[in-house]
Amino acid sequence: MVAPTLVGVSSMSRPQAALAGVTAAAVAIGAAEPVAVLTGPRSAPLIAVGGLVVDVVPEPLKQFAIAVFGTSDKIALLVGAAVLLAAFAALLGVLAARRWWIGLAGIAGFAALGVAAALTRAGADAADALPALVGGGLGALTLWAFVAGPLRVDSGPAAPGTAHRAGPTPPPAVAAFAPEQPLAGWEPLERGDPGSRRRFLRGVGLLAGTAAVAGLGGHWLAGRRGVSAARQAVALPAPVAPAPLVPAGADLSVGQLAPYVTPNRAFYRIDTALVVPQVDPATWRLRIHGRVRNPIELSFAELLARPMVERYVTLACVSNEVGGDLIGNARWLGVPIRELLDEAEPEEGADQVVGRSVDGWTCGTPTAVLRDGRDALLAVGMNGEPLPVEHGFPVRMVVPGLYGYVSACKWVTELELTSFADFDAYWVPRGWSAQGPVRTQSRIDTPRPRTRLTAGPVMVAGVAWAQHRGVRAVEVRVDDGPWQRAALAPTVSVDTWVQWSWRWAATQGEHTLQVRATNADGETQPGERRPVAPDGATGWHTVRVTVG
Repeated sequence: MVAPTLVGVSSMSRPQAALAGVTAAAVAIGAAEPVAVLTGPRSAPLIAVGGLVVDVVPEPLKQFAIAVFGTSDKIALLVGAAVLLAAFAALLGVLAARRWWIGLAGIAGFAALGVAAALTRAGADAADALPALVGGGLGALTLWAFVAGPLRVDSGPAAPGTAHRAGPTPPPAVAAFAPEQPLAGWEPLERGDPGSRRRFLRGVGLLAGTAAVAGLGGHWLAGRRGVSAARQAVALPAPVAPAPLVPAGADLSVGQLAPYVTPNRAFYRIDTALVVPQVDPATWRLRIHGRVRNPIELSFAELLARPMVERYVTLACVSNEVGGDLIGNARWLGVPIRELLDEAEPEEGADQVVGRSVDGWTCGTPTAVLRDGRDALLAVGMNGEPLPVEHGFPVRMVVPGLYGYVSACKWVTELELTSFADFDAYWVPRGWSAQGPVRTQSRIDTPRPRTRLTAGPVMVAGVAWAQHRGVRAVEVRVDDGPWQRAALAPTVSVDTWVQWSWRWAATQGEHTLQVRATNADGETQPGERRPVAPDGATGWHTVRVTVG
């Protein structure tokens, strides 16, 4: 008996081999999705590997992605990962048509990466390896079927005097999936058969279509397992301390000016979660532990039974560039964190509260800030409804005056008392400051950059913020001229932004508008431009316009 060779040479054209590789990758990804319905969406290979990329990619590249794509950075990452995977798979198909073991090694490597990425995520267990293993196995079977098995296509008869090599028997790792006889409904594709290419394309279409149905079906089933119904069933309690009424005139209602209260659907979202965690409020628990004398554990029902307060608070992302829109103002309902910490009784030296999300993300908040009387909340409501799932349902942290990376833990499940000397939260080893108070900033919303205006009166308007200090003044200048005082709209409290306006007698020509704010402590925002890292951008927002 002659042992089968593992080195066969297919005469598939390069485009055919590349298409076979891409189809194998589609089958692998599509097959993994239904399995991930059972093990959790974060175990799907594309999501797991993407999450690993988010954790290890150099910080300047992350900031570039946020600056370019804004709140669509996660979609851009997944699309980019899919494009790179398709390119890798195409190359793998071309190489596999010449040496089958290269194809097997490439698929095994991708499956191993998916397994490693899934198992190293917070809260993972052995079952999280299944999507990558199943997808890798079916992807390997698909590639074998195209380059060496029943779907193989040859480009034509062999040259005179050239012996034709038989295609290889699949290695044991693939033979376990492969049938001994041609797949039902498929005939081996004969050399030189004019219909072989058509059958090859039919095979590609059938497998790619099946993979798409499986992938979309898995995504749909994952959505059905979400917590939207549980969220809709939540009845928020009435606050014992309602939010102050928004004063008349707080919202100037000027075109292009951000509204005083940001709608939930328009509120910015920046986090590290590629798939939104689906946390069932019935099983949610909060642990307050670490360096405390009285550890506490609460269910969602127990948290809702506590006295609630409601406050308007403006949140800002440290990645917000000068003039950026990674900021929003909302009405939050929740339990004061100060009261919970007082019950837990932090020990001496426990100067940091580590908020830990269900997906393992951490932020470190100064204990003193959470106990200094500001309205730091474990929030359950946003603008009169339960927290949107993408904004932290069922519970998140809201802390006035601090950037989100050190305070705004979504899907929070733990508050651990420790110290800054003993623990660095997620962003600190990546080059960001351990403590991130919000900088005083201002923005011109109207007119927009490069707008063409008509000479005469022009309304210049925008927003300014200095959370937990308040804004004392906003000034505007034109073409490096003298600073002119803008009118400030009324506001609810020092914890929210404020709208401002200034009427400009615009003259013909090219003009540059700039704005700066001064907070209630008398500190005016500096004009020097500094990047967002490590603790927030500085500089005056500048807008150039043309007046005709």
